[in-house]
Amino acid sequence: MKRKENLVKTILNSVFPVILAFIIGAVIIFAIGENPIETYGILIRKSLLSSKGFMNTLHYAAPLILTGLAIAITFKANIYNMGVEGQMLLGGFFAGIVGAYLPISNPFLSKVVCFVVAILCGMLFALIPAILKAKCNVNEMVVTLMLNYAMAKTLEFLTTGIFRDKSAGYVATPTVQDAAMFQRIGTSRMTMFFVIAVIILIVMYFLMNKSKLGYEITAIGKNPEFAEATGMNVGRKIIIMMLISGALAGIAGAGWMLSDQFKYTLSFSANPGLGWDGMLIALLGGHSPIGIFIAAVFYAALKTGSDSINLYTTVPKEIIAIIQGMIILFLAVKFVGNNTNLFDRFKKGKKEAA
Repeated sequence: MKRKENLVKTILNSVFPVILAFIIGAVIIFAIGENPIETYGILIRKSLLSSKGFMNTLHYAAPLILTGLAIAITFKANIYNMGVEGQMLLGGFFAGIVGAYLPISNPFLSKVVCFVVAILCGMLFALIPAILKAKCNVNEMVVTLMLNYAMAKTLEFLTTGIFRDKSAGYVATPTVQDAAMFQRIGTSRMTMFFVIAVIILIVMYFLMNKSKLGYEITAIGKNPEFAEATGMNVGRKIIIMMLISGALAGIAGAGWMLSDQFKYTLSFSANPGLGWDGMLIALLGGHSPIGIFIAAVFYAALKTGSDSINLYTTVPKEIIAIIQGMIILFLAVKFVGNNTNLFDRFKKGKKEAA
């Protein structure tokens, strides 16, 4: 009975911010002079009810599923890996470099090598804050946030320097070879990368909910001191969680590179970034794999339908950005309310860093 009540509470906590955001969006649409119901109807039809639109939505949902999972597995243990964006960028960058320069004609082998490289990059980059947290109790939020910025600038330097494609009219790395690219399904943007993301989602569901590690993660999140007292090596588990998170971020970067971007540009992860979007997806999905899937599809549908709103009405597509911003705001209020010691930890980490 209690479990059922918790499930209902989790669903309401996720749905309520969305409803509030859409109500605010409806008020703005009405002020513009358009019908909110008609506008939202276009959004739903073009992103979910048409076959091409729905497949495009699933395409955009694929990396969000993975970055959402990367966030969720650490947040569930109250370990705040804010470095998913940087880990994803690093994985995507080197997947693109390997895909462009490594002469492998076999499509399957080429993709496998790219993904392996991306996974290793994501794990290695996540290992730095993991060791600092596990061995020295250094605040992981501060470290991962700083590393994000450092990684973005490092990749910018590499992209504008030794790895720049001189034949391109803008700053970018060379295009990956055809063998490394995921082929699109029909006339949509969807590729087999979405299938890979769903398979990983299923694996993560069993890992987080049915495995020993999943129970240990929950125990650490509830009371790390008690978990340590029962004989659990909390430091080791933190490192394992961060490595899994980094691997998922690396896969997201590689998949996005090989299924959509095909070369690394300075806007590879778009704005605000697939890694940061993953944080919203994880919060919206209640850190549950099933919830993350639903949240990722919903969030991707907003992106797919935004262009259609602009085509069929006088409502600018920026209305979707406003709705997304409102969702983030309301979720942030709930998140901070549920984690009252969050700012204390962040301030403490800044003092330690200083």
